[in-house]
Amino acid sequence: MGHIQRTKTLLKCLLGIPVTVCVLYLISPSLRLLIGLLPMDKCSLESAKMLSLDCSVDATLDLWSRPDVQTCTSWNAPIIWEGMFDSDLYDQAHKMEGSSVALTVFAVGRYLDVYLATFLNSAEQHFMLGLPVTYYVFTDVPEKVPDIKLAPQRSIKVFKVEKNSRWQDISMMRMKTISDAIESDIRHNCTHVFCFDVDQVFTGRFGSEALGESVALLHAHYYHLPEMLFTYDRNPKSKAFMQSGDFYYHAAVFGGSWKSVKALTEACYQSIMEDKQINVEALWHDESHLNKYMWLHKPSRVLSPEYCWDTSIGYRSDIRVNRLLWAPKNYDTLRTP
Repeated sequence: MGHIQRTKTLLKCLLGIPVTVCVLYLISPSLRLLIGLLPMDKCSLESAKMLSLDCSVDATLDLWSRPDVQTCTSWNAPIIWEGMFDSDLYDQAHKMEGSSVALTVFAVGRYLDVYLATFLNSAEQHFMLGLPVTYYVFTDVPEKVPDIKLAPQRSIKVFKVEKNSRWQDISMMRMKTISDAIESDIRHNCTHVFCFDVDQVFTGRFGSEALGESVALLHAHYYHLPEMLFTYDRNPKSKAFMQSGDFYYHAAVFGGSWKSVKALTEACYQSIMEDKQINVEALWHDESHLNKYMWLHKPSRVLSPEYCWDTSIGYRSDIRVNRLLWAPKNYDTLRTP
């Protein structure tokens, strides 16, 4: 974790988390281990047939194969963990339905050189195998996008975007870029959209079981913590302001049908711009706005932290498989002009 990120994390603590707990979490692997022992809520449904089904195959989910974790939400959406699903059933169903997936990723500035090739190559090994996939790469230097060997039914489209002077603006303004791309291109070619940060590496199956109408991801650092420690934006002047919520979601991965993702990105962009008009910036930028949106518009599907794990957290018995990993970060270098 770079100096800038450590400073930001400490500021986050001062704004909402008890300082002692936050500092200890940063410096103490033993505390992170103890946090992993905190029990999660449990699913109250007797059968997956009681879920609000995103897909007919959801009725086959084994909600009680994972008694160690929460496998459904209070609004009856599934939370997807290893051991709950039959991957073949999902793959067959989505092939029959003609599902196709757009993957959006931003590689601006040094992020292109450091992360993009690894991200794309690993996606070719693990992301939505067997389904048509189009990579939508947004970058300030299109000619530097690496030449990736693609499997059949998979393609890549590169779009030039401006490089903002602040990484926070790059992060926030991606919402408008994704919305515009859905309107102009994606909706004509794909049924679903998944949006990723580029500084990640696929290491295991990230498949069709993750597809749904509206898909959110449990943040790896918060899924065992009580709500009072979630880092929602607590500034009542911001459109991202939240007093309470359901979970803390990670903006490094989100998705859904193209209609759902378009609605989310449009709403987040609108909120970001309204904040800018009064010189307010949400605590965690687009992630804060995404959490507010997902609280008001409940996701139909939630992914466990298996789908975006940070190995610095250490061992967790409930993380049985790593599907996507945080890549090593060097924010001091990457986020400087």
